[in-house]
Parts: sequence; structure tokens; C-alpha cells
Amino acid sequence: MLRAFYRSLAPPIRHSSLRMPLKGKIPGRRMFSVQDSLPRLPVPPLDQTLNKYLRVVQPLLTPEEFKETKQIVEKFAKSPGPELQEKLLHRANVTENWLADWWLDTAYLSPRGPIMIHINPGLTMPPQDYTDEKGQLKFAAKLIAGALDFKIMIDEQTLPVEQLGGKPLCMLQFYKILSACRIPGPKIDTWKNYPPNEPNPPGHIIVLRNNHIFSVDVYDKSRKPLPVSQLFKNLKIVAEQSQQSTAPLGILTTENRNTWGSAYKRLCKDKDNKKAFDVIHRSIFVLCLDRLFPLDNPDSRLTVTANQMLHGGGSDLNTCNRWFDKTLQFIVGPHGICGLNYEHCSAEGPPITALVDHVVNFCDKAEETTNSPVESDPPRRLKFNLDTQTLEDIEAAKVHADSQISDLDLTALTFNHFGKAFAKSSKVSPDAFIQVAIQLAYYRIHSEHGSTYESASTRMFQSGRTETIRSCTPEACEFTRAMSEGKPREVTEKLLRTAITAHRQYTADAISGQAIDRHLLGLKLAALESGQNVPDLHMDGAYATAMKFKLSTSQVPSKASKTVMCYGPATPDGYGVCYNPKDEKIHIAVTAFNTSPETDSSNFVRVLEQSMLDMRTVLGETVTSKL
Repeated sequence: MLRAFYRSLAPPIRHSSLRMPLKGKIPGRRMFSVQDSLPRLPVPPLDQTLNKYLRVVQPLLTPEEFKETKQIVEKFAKSPGPELQEKLLHRANVTENWLADWWLDTAYLSPRGPIMIHINPGLTMPPQDYTDEKGQLKFAAKLIAGALDFKIMIDEQTLPVEQLGGKPLCMLQFYKILSACRIPGPKIDTWKNYPPNEPNPPGHIIVLRNNHIFSVDVYDKSRKPLPVSQLFKNLKIVAEQSQQSTAPLGILTTENRNTWGSAYKRLCKDKDNKKAFDVIHRSIFVLCLDRLFPLDNPDSRLTVTANQMLHGGGSDLNTCNRWFDKTLQFIVGPHGICGLNYEHCSAEGPPITALVDHVVNFCDKAEETTNSPVESDPPRRLKFNLDTQTLEDIEAAKVHADSQISDLDLTALTFNHFGKAFAKSSKVSPDAFIQVAIQLAYYRIHSEHGSTYESASTRMFQSGRTETIRSCTPEACEFTRAMSEGKPREVTEKLLRTAITAHRQYTADAISGQAIDRHLLGLKLAALESGQNVPDLHMDGAYATAMKFKLSTSQVPSKASKTVMCYGPATPDGYGVCYNPKDEKIHIAVTAFNTSPETDSSNFVRVLEQSMLDMRTVLGETVTSKL
């Protein structure tokens, strides 16, 4: 039944002549061909989760705290744990994915803080060689064409099924990243997708330049994507009509969600505003054509690019030229700087990087051609009627956004000493190697262990999203202490390999739906949904400690060069660490907050680099530090 539904979603659309093949997929299996055969997300056994929970919290607690927590867990295992477990099992039997709706609400739509920095990741793309506005617009036109080329495969459902460990993965996230938008509310947000099978499906994008907001058609009258030459002409029209800055309505999307939701509700009372908002929501994606900004030090180019993708640099630079609610914002700036920012409701990093890899490949191969004129409507500037209250809201939002940005401490760099090829040659997992190095770096700086979140995909299940890999394992902690105590290499090598093995096992548990975090969350939500109090287990200080992720980490691989994702820390005194391992190098982005005297992103990067070099030595390789 599901297969027929997914096949019914997309109408036929003409193929582009520049179709780029996606590698590493299951050949011959179209996008939703195995969707209804995917298993449902399991509910792990209660005793298994509770035992694992005690194991992961122990390194974070004193012996006295752990003893008390163990008693609380044992009590929960008797009551109300079994009752709540039965509620989860029932939910799993009657829904496609027992977690999906809860997770969308709890992780994204309900939180009321700003989404800029804190929710939306930024992603850098390889630097381009243009130096003037004409080059900027030409590249932007190619980028649009490349994104539309990828969209064709999504709409026609010809995108090959991805796999992990030989098992097919859920492909729904790909279907949700285009023509989708988050919509603010005074108390809770909503998320809407505009599929290609609906009457009059979206055929336009939104282009922002100097804070002006334009609707730009990207298909001709026969629903064929416009050629690059026509897209370039349309972007020139946008540039000609937006020479001077205007009131930056987009800055309101950086605000606290209650504040923005109330302003949005008031603005929608005006019919012109409501109509214009609908045009933004229904667009395929947003393209931000950024203004010139300082690039004083070429050596810091990756850091500058990452900052522009994550937040735009401030209200006096490009932060006003954004619409952070939109699922995809491609950003094309001066100096050849480009990338994107994406709103997290729809998907995790892998579908986004797959799109980026396709766009980069497309742009590299697209040739300069002059096509015959194509019939399409010219760009249309969206009309908003902004009252005095809204103008005051905009000024307040500028102050709040600048405060957030000035607090962010971001360092991005390329670790050039070695990459994942070395880890593989040493017969260890590259991801586990990096994660243990992150543990070592944190311990060296703070002389304590920190609760760590690493994102794992659960896409082998229907509508799967993520689970937490808790990288701060007892084995990793034992290794970091041994390194700090200067234990002999034969000792530290054994402990390192043991820590890497433990991380690989936890990763396997997470991707197979057998980790603890989503299960513990489900037990809590099951209690609340049935009118019960929050269980004592979830009110315990140990649970709060475990959920305060001092390290929020992700591996987001991309085939493109100089591509790395970045996002803000999960706690005021923590770090956000994202990395893209290549064969001979590793692209890394680390964030912290300036208001925390204990954290510093550049220092963390320095210690992380040294930690990876030291671990290479531990594995039997001699390397001279370049730090």
C-alpha cells in the first residue's frame, strides 16, 4: 500500500541533459521501491536500556551519585517502567514509527529558542573563482540549475535507494528537503511540505538580495527547468532592482520563536502580507545573494565561510539577507564564497550533502551556452506592508541576532596530517578514531569527562531519523586517563583499540534502534501522554547530567572539497564539533560560546589536532607534530 502511495506522489518531469549519477547507491532500486518493506523502529527491551543507561552515566558521576542513581533505576524497573514500556509497544504496533511525530515536536517544533545557530546547521561548499557580481550571478544560475536537476530525480523518484551495511535506507528525507518550510506560531511551530503532485506545484524559488525578497520562476510554461542562461538573466533583473537595502523582514526569523510567531500572526492579518508569506513557504528553496564583506586573512577563509553559512556575519553584513525558516537556503556570496543553511525539521545532514555533492558536480560540468529566449515571467518583488510595530520588531531582532553572533566562537580548518585512510590501514574505524580523539581533547582541556552526543542514522527503519551514539564510554574514559597519566605505549594502544571497539559497538546498537536515548525519551513522553508525572528516573540529577551534552558531534561526509557542516553547541559551556573525513585529510568545524570562560574553539581545535597525532603514534606510527 505504501509503495503505491509513494509512486503516486510525483508527476513525470522532463530529464535534464546534465544528469549526474549518484554513486554508492543500490543499482536498479528506485527511490521508494523498498519503502514499504523496511522494518518499523523497534522498542528496545526495558532491562537492556536501563543497564546501558547505568553504564553510560557512571563515568559522569561520583561513586555516591552513581549508587543513588542505581537505586532510582532499580525502582523504575519495577514501576512505572514496565507499564510505560507496554504503552510504547502498543504505540509501535499501531504507528509506522512510534517516535517520528514525538521527535518532530519535541526536538524541533516545540522549543521556543532561536533556530539560527542553535538549530539550523550551515554547510560550506568548495570556493569558486569568481571575483565580481557577474561571476556571482553566473555561478548562482548554475547552482539553481544543479539543484533543479537533483529535484527531478526526487520528483520522478528515480533517485537510487541508499544503503548502509548492505541494508536499504528510508528515502523520505530526500522528499522533504525541497518545497518545504517551517511556519512560526506563538506557542508551537508547524512544518509544511508542498509535494509535486499537488495542483499547481511550486515552480519558483525565493531570491534575497540587499534584504529584498523576490519570487523567481525556474520553470518555463511547459514545466521544463529554465536553462542557465535564462536563470542568469532573471538574476540580473533581481540585482538591478535591489541596488539599495530595504527593511529586513527576514531578520525576524532569527528571533525567539514566540516573538517571531506573534509578529507573524499580526502580519498575516494583512492580505498582502499573508499572500507574500505563502509564496515564500511554497518556494522550492531560497537563494541568498550576499553583499561584499571583509576577507582580511585568506588563511581563515574556511572559518569565514562557515560563519557566513551559519549566521551571515551580523545585521550589518548578511544576517538580514536570510530566511532561516526555509528548509534550504543556498548562499552565494562575494569572493567565491558559497554554501547553504538548512532548517532541521526535514532531514539530517546526509540528504543535504548528497544534494550539495550533486550541485557541485553539476556546476563543475555545466558549460557556458546561450540558449534561445524562453517564455517565463520576470522576477516579482514580494510586497509586504510593515507597520510601526513590525519596524520596531525588526530593530530589536537586529540587536538580538548580533548578540547571538558575537557570542559564537567558531573555528574551521582542514587537518592535513592524515585522514581516514590511515585509520583504515591501522584496522580501526575512522569515525571511532576521531570520536575517541575528541574525548581525549576534552579531557586534556577540562580534566573531566563530558557527556557526548554523536548523531547516528536510524534510516534503515521506516521514517527513521536519528539516535544518540554516546561516545563518552567507560572504555574511552579509561584510555584518556591512561594517556594523561603517561602510561606506556603498549598499554595505551590496547586501551585505544578497546575504546574504538566499544564505540563501534555502540554505533551498531544506535543504527539498529537498540541505543538508549530515544527509548528513554519515549518512556517519559508515554508517561506524560497518559497523564502521569514525569518518572523519578527522568527527574534524577544523573539524567540531567547525561542529557547536558558538553560535546555535540556529527560526522557529515561529503565528496566535495572544503565542505564541512557547522552548528552551535548544545549547552552554554559546551562545544559543537562536526567533521568531514577524507582519505588524506579531515575538515573540522568547532563552535563554543564566548560567554563561557571555560571553552575556546581555537584551543579545542589545537588540542584535538595534537590528540589525533598522539593517537597515531600510539597505534605505532611516528609523526612529527606541525603544531
